[in-house]
This record gives sequence, C-alpha cells and structure tokens, in this order.
Amino acid sequence: MEAIREVTSWDVEYSTPNHVYLIDGSRMVAYIPNGNGEAKYFKAPINFDRRGRRFVKVTPNPFKKVKKSNLIEVKGSKGDSYFVDPDAGTCTCSGYQFRGKCKHLQVLND
Repeated sequence: MEAIREVTSWDVEYSTPNHVYLIDGSRMVAYIPNGNGEAKYFKAPINFDRRGRRFVKVTPNPFKKVKKSNLIEVKGSKGDSYFVDPDAGTCTCSGYQFRGKCKHLQVLND
C-alpha cells in the first residue's frame, strides 16, 4: 500500500481540495481530507481513478499500519459487486447487513 498526495491544479472558479490517499493497487482504502487531520477509513476499498489527476508519493506514510486487504469481490445475481471478507465472515450486500448471512458467504464456505 502506498500513500499519495494529490497535487492536481484544478481549472475551476471554486476551491477544490486535494487530499492524501492510502491506495492498495487501484483501490482507495482511506484518505485524509485536505491533507491534515484524522484519516477516514472505508469499510471496503473503493475504486480509485487517477486519470486527469497528478499525485506525489508521501513519505513517511501518515496512515496507521493496515494489513493488506483480503476482501474478495463477488458479483451478485443482478450484476452488482459486493465485497466478502473471508477472515471476518462478512459481506457488503444488503442481505448480510439485514440478516447477518447471505449466499455470497455460503459460496465461499462450499
């Protein structure tokens, strides 16, 4: 995982803040708003698009140590993507959030 600071010069009339991000491959794990303050961590990593933006590597890494994500992305029956954490036995789908179990976890256990 790497920490990067956005240095994009936005060509807009209003102020657009640049943040510091914790990236795991092409997914964002956390960010620090405006580059200062408390880090915000996501329950599941989200896609991160670098196109049209500029970044520099931040050293030392301002984020606390986070173990590499073991989340597995699975496709639902209607094409939606969910993340299953096999270590914690959790899923991001609404079925798991409501009932505490889902078919995505059952597939991993079979």
